[in-house]
Amino acid sequence: MINRLDSIDRDKVVNFVVTLQQTDGSFWGDEWGEVDTRFTFCAFATLVLLDRLQDCDVNKGVDFVLQCKNFDGAFGCVPGSESHAGQVFCCVGALSIANKLHLLDVDQLAWWLCERQLPSGGLNGRPEKLPDVCYSWWVLASLKIIGRTHWLDKPGLIRFILASQDEETGGFADRPGDMVDPFHTLFGLAGLSLLGDQHLAKVNPVLCLPQSLVDDLGLKLETVSSSS
Repeated sequence: MINRLDSIDRDKVVNFVVTLQQTDGSFWGDEWGEVDTRFTFCAFATLVLLDRLQDCDVNKGVDFVLQCKNFDGAFGCVPGSESHAGQVFCCVGALSIANKLHLLDVDQLAWWLCERQLPSGGLNGRPEKLPDVCYSWWVLASLKIIGRTHWLDKPGLIRFILASQDEETGGFADRPGDMVDPFHTLFGLAGLSLLGDQHLAKVNPVLCLPQSLVDDLGLKLETVSSSS
């Protein structure tokens, strides 16, 4: 964000990340051994930002991600776990970084993601849950990467996000009437950016960073073109 990647010890960071990759391609979150597709995305994102993605076994990482795909086209945190929109974003983001989006059943996944939209216009993370502004990022960014944002009711989602904003502080809550916090403020604004709000800078849907910064780094992250 502040253009100071030169201030860190890249080799030390890269070594830490790659030593957490396991023989099945998954990544531990730390030395204690928890496995989760979130860590695969974090590892790939860290390495690509440092221009060192090749230092890990990308193909094995991709294989692990694909093992976490469920019958509904969505993804869980480990093989056999429940599909969840946050995990979908992590898996789709990891496949984008690895240039492997062609391995997705895009329309089936997009259907599952669009089913997350509720009558309020908001999005939830899995069936039978309440809408939450944070999924305006996890769901919407995933749809942006696979070129299917036009399947959503965008005006309805915009209304839900804006209804969750506090008029006095300007922050965003998880849903209308709740307490605002930085987490939901970030994802509310990022979601509005993806929805085309001209008052906001463009956000990259894979890394949740300003697109201008991603361009300055010379990163070309794979996305799928929109279709009907």
